[in-house]
Order: sequence, then structure tokens, then C-alpha cells
Amino acid sequence: MSVLKSWKVADFTKRGDNYASDVTSVQVKYSMNDKEDSEVTYVVKLNPHRNFGEFQEAEPFLFEKEGKFYEELVPALNEVLMSAGQKPLRFAKCFLVSLEEGKEQLYLEDLRARDFKMFDRRKGMDEYHIALVISELARLHGASYLLTKKVLKGESAEARYEFLSKDFLDFTPNTKEMFVSWMQRCVDTGVIMLDRIGGYETASAWLKSFRCEVENILSSGIQSTRFSSICHGDCWNNNLLFRYNTEGRPVEVMLLDLQMCREASAASDLNYLLWTSVNGDVRKPNLHRFLSLYHSTYKEVLQGGDMPMHFTIEELMEEYRDKHKYGLIFALGIVPMMLTEPDEVPEMSDTDFETLMNGFREVSLEKLKTNPLCKPRFLSVFDEFMETGVIS
Repeated sequence: MSVLKSWKVADFTKRGDNYASDVTSVQVKYSMNDKEDSEVTYVVKLNPHRNFGEFQEAEPFLFEKEGKFYEELVPALNEVLMSAGQKPLRFAKCFLVSLEEGKEQLYLEDLRARDFKMFDRRKGMDEYHIALVISELARLHGASYLLTKKVLKGESAEARYEFLSKDFLDFTPNTKEMFVSWMQRCVDTGVIMLDRIGGYETASAWLKSFRCEVENILSSGIQSTRFSSICHGDCWNNNLLFRYNTEGRPVEVMLLDLQMCREASAASDLNYLLWTSVNGDVRKPNLHRFLSLYHSTYKEVLQGGDMPMHFTIEELMEEYRDKHKYGLIFALGIVPMMLTEPDEVPEMSDTDFETLMNGFREVSLEKLKTNPLCKPRFLSVFDEFMETGVIS
């Protein structure tokens, strides 16, 4: 029998670390079976109750998606993985999910106790960090394929797990308008940045016309038949933790924040990760290596489950390129903000949506002038798009 002795809230995150929820921790002292007191810390995600109404409408759905992913999908995915002789997926343990309206909260394992750390979002991840993330995404997607084929007998994951089908574009009409508007404004900011830099007239003109494609790409442009998978949906720097060896090299990754999980093309996760969280001088020369690692890891999962591999590395590369525009949308929204200092990030809790978006734009344009990392990281996206023929 355990007895609660005391508890206290201990905040540990900074502005810019979290956007869709408030994250804090609870330190608990307890005794068990009359033995000496013990301590444990839980990370707690809370409904932030943003002041702008459209986001408030989305918050219950976001918590439902993440909470049910932990409660329903993680056990199912891990079961098929372990049946295939694989280790469980690298997610934090989830101890409690409460979806009471207006009081949504998740209690999760504190991974700091196992020496996991967040990578500095202002830096692009190197090949060692990315290799760990790519491998774990391949294991997630491979487990999804085994689950669909061996347990669901061909039924789609979102048909069985309805929460996967809910997204910003269909939470409510207002959330759809807000989310599409946000992404289109990020495109507009990208045009302004290209025009201020100069020498990218073709890319700027292309980006202006690309604006009208945003809603369609977000709603149906990331679907696939051959590559359909349960996807993380929000796999970027802030939603990853790493554990390091004594030499400072990353040796393990943990995937966080499943509030955007969905069933979509596996290549949507790869594009999201590689266009938001990697500098061009790492992404471009290592792309074939990254996708080969993904392919071999995915194949290993399927072989463990006695399932044949169903795509080649060439087909994966084609699918990855086909989903480039999806990666671009989020690169435009995320990259400038990743290069900000914590105190420069617009405060989301005390403003309306219009003011918030104007604040993000001002910070993005200021970073273009003051942060030497911003211009090469931003321009490398368009350089590669022009080289591969996406922009012509």
C-alpha cells in the first residue's frame, strides 16, 4: 500500500518549448508498505486555455488524439513489434489520461530521470541525431503496417482508431479556417523573406502561386495507398529528446507530443522532419543514406513479422519527393521560429490570433537580419527545390 506524503508543482520549460499545451511537472513524495519515503516526478501536460477562440476549440481534440494514442495505439503497436522480435517503440510511459472537458491533462514519465535532453532547437540536427529519429520513425511505420495487415486484417487504422482521422481541418469550421490561414500566412512571410534577400525571383513567384495549394495539400495531399501509415504528424526538433554517451554522441531518442498523430503517407513524417530540423549542408549530402537507413529498418521490422517488403528504396525516394510541398509548408512556419531566443517567442496565452500571427511574422523577418543561421537555413530549402525541379 502506498501513502502520499506531499507533492509540489515544479515548472521547467521555457517559452518556445511548447505551443499546443502547457507542460509542467509534479514532484511527489510517498511511502510504500511502511518503508522509507520515496520520490517520483511526473511530467504533466495541461490544456493551456489560449485566449483566441479558434485554438480553444481545437484543444480538446488535440488532447484526445494524444491521450488515446498512448492508451490504445502504443500497446497495440508494441504488441505486434514484440511479436516480431523487436523492442517496444521509444515513447515515454503514460500513467494517466484525463479528457474531462476543459480540464484535459496527461501524466507522463519524466525522461530527465533517464538523462534525456532536448536538442537546442536553434541548431540543425547532425547526421547522428537524424539517424536515430529516422530509425524510430521507420519502426513506428513498420509496426503500423504489421498492425494493419496482421491484426486489423486490412482495415485502415483510422477506421479502427477514429481519433486518428480527426485533424485541424475537421475539428470545427473555425479551426480549419485558423489553421489554413496560419499556413498561408507563413507562405506570405516566406515570399517577403525571399524578396528581401533578393536573387530568388523565380522561387518567390512560385511561392506566391503555391499559396492556393496549401489547403488541398493539408487535407488530401499527404495521403497514400502503398505508404499509408500511422504517423507521428509533428516530428521536429522540439518533440524529440535524446540520451547521450560519455563522448556526447546521441545513442537513443524518444518521440514526444502525439497531438498531431494521423494516418497518412509515411513520407509526410520524413519531409516534416528533414525540412524543419536539418540544415541543408546535412540534409542534401546525407539524403540517400537517411532514406536507405529508413528502408532497411522498416524492412527488418517486416521480416520479423514474416511480411514481405512492399516498396523499394527508389519508390521510397519518389514518394518522399512527391510529399516535398507538405514539408515546405511546415518549414516556412517552423524554421524562423526555431532560430529565436526564448524571450523573443510571441506569447501565446495573452493575445488574439491576428496579433499572434503578426508577432510571428515580425520575429521571422527580424531573424533574417540578425541571425546569421537564418538565411542559409531558409534558402537551402529553395535551392534544393530548384535543383530537384519542384520549382521551375
